[in-house]
Amino acid sequence: MNNQWLMRTRTLLGDPAMEQLQNATVAVLGLGGVGGAAAEAVCRMGVGRMILIDNDSIDSTNCNRQLFATAQTVGQSKCLAAKERLLSINPDLELICHQQFFLPENSDFLFEQQPDLILDAIDTVTSKLYLAQQCSQRGIPLVSCLGTGNRLDPSLLRWGDISQTSGCGCPLARVMRRELKKRGVQRQTVVYSVELPAKTTVGEAENGRHSPASCAFVPPAAGYLLASVGIRQLLGMIR
Repeated sequence: MNNQWLMRTRTLLGDPAMEQLQNATVAVLGLGGVGGAAAEAVCRMGVGRMILIDNDSIDSTNCNRQLFATAQTVGQSKCLAAKERLLSINPDLELICHQQFFLPENSDFLFEQQPDLILDAIDTVTSKLYLAQQCSQRGIPLVSCLGTGNRLDPSLLRWGDISQTSGCGCPLARVMRRELKKRGVQRQTVVYSVELPAKTTVGEAENGRHSPASCAFVPPAAGYLLASVGIRQLLGMIR
C-alpha cells in the first residue's frame, strides 16, 4: 500500500519525522483497554515495526472498553486480534507478536529486538518495576500507564514523571514511586489520572482474576495519551 493514507500526518509532522517513524521499532506490552488503543495509535502514526506482547485471550467482559474486543473476537488471543486489525490498517507494517507474559525470567526476547520505544500497559507490578529498571539501565525510552480502573473522566488524565504523582490517589503510583526509588530509577515517565477512584463492589472474575470496574472512556483515552507521549518523545518533541 502506498503512503497516501499518511498524508495528513505527514502534513502535521513533516517528512523527516515520518521517515524516523517508518524506521522505528515500538513495543507495546499489554493489549487491553489501554494497550490496545496505544497499539492502534502507534500503527496509525506510520511506525514501520511493532512488537506486541500479551498472553491473554479476549473475554466478553472486555467488550465494554477494549478496541480489539468484539462479539466476533471473543475467545481469540489478543495478539491475534490485534495483528488482524493493525495489518488491516497498514498491510506494510512489520509486526512481531509474542503471545506470552512479560516476566523478569523471560524478558530477553524483548530487548533482543532492540526497540526504540516501549509503551507499558501491563498490570503486574513486579513486571512493571523490572521493565522500568531494565529500560533505565539500557537507555531505552519507556512510558508506563498507571491505574485507569474505577474512573469515569478522561479529562483528568495527566502525564509526567513518577515523582509528580504524589497525591493523585492511585495506589499503583504510590507503590511505583517507592519501589523505583529502591531500585535506583531516578526518572520514569508515566500516564496517570488525578481522578479519585470510585468505590465499587468486587465484580465477577475476568479471565480468572477479579478486576476493577471500568468503562469505555478512561482506558482508551489513557492509551492514546500513552502513545502520544511516547511518539513525541521518540521524535524529540518533548523530554
